Amino acid sequence: MQQEIRRSVIAGSWYPGDPKILRSKIEGYLRNVPDLDIGGEVIGLVAPHAGYIYSGQVAAYAYKQIRGKVYDAVIVVSPSHHYHFEGVSLYRNGGYETPLGVVPVNEELSEKLLAASPLVADLPAAHAGEHALEIQLPFLQVALGAFTLVPLVMGSQDKQTCEGLAEAIHQAAGANVLIVGSSDLSHFHSYNEAVRMDKIVINRLAGMDAPGLLRDLSAGYGEACGGGPAATTLMAAVKRGAGRAEILRYANSGDVTGDRGNVVGYVAAAFLRDET
Repeated sequence: MQQEIRRSVIAGSWYPGDPKILRSKIEGYLRNVPDLDIGGEVIGLVAPHAGYIYSGQVAAYAYKQIRGKVYDAVIVVSPSHHYHFEGVSLYRNGGYETPLGVVPVNEELSEKLLAASPLVADLPAAHAGEHALEIQLPFLQVALGAFTLVPLVMGSQDKQTCEGLAEAIHQAAGANVLIVGSSDLSHFHSYNEAVRMDKIVINRLAGMDAPGLLRDLSAGYGEACGGGPAATTLMAAVKRGAGRAEILRYANSGDVTGDRGNVVGYVAAAFLRDET
């Protein structure tokens, strides 16, 4: 592996920087999740990307469903918060570092994705300061142990980009690949307004309706900071045989802080292929 390690930029702020504390915190979140009999094979997940004190417990509902499973690779799709560009950025080699170790990039699958679509480009700068992708990795490290990663950051989240990336993932990836869409929901509304808007997005996820989701987001009926990654994950999961969704948990920051004035919404969802 060519050692081009993307160093952590949020350890010690968005989540604990001490590996023992970090692992203990995640284990605690996972223990708080009841055993859910959702059945089927998890093809895709949607998980939030706020600081762990706000959204970690919601994220744990997603990652509890894959605890102990083995995947050939994990594709994590996140929005870009700081770097503006068109298309999708792939960090194609090396690895991503967290306090729990370096997650190696699956270079073979990365090359296949680059070849599968002109939307996907090697643009490491898009990954340099992005928290929404990195914040998923410690949960994956605790839930799965060792795994290989394909890190994708979306500069464009329009319907064409989502459809193109979903098709590229479908073409390039083998059967045993997990796709994770990193997304928060509405931002800085009152508690009740956030719940109302977030329900619109959640209903689209539950109904496996990615086009409807993107229409609602475009019209402003709902909000999702990562709507493109969520829609892409759903589209790719459907292409790969997922036939139903499970909404595992919804909460917002007001449920954690008690401040119901300006909240951020979080959802954990799974897209499942029924086992035959």
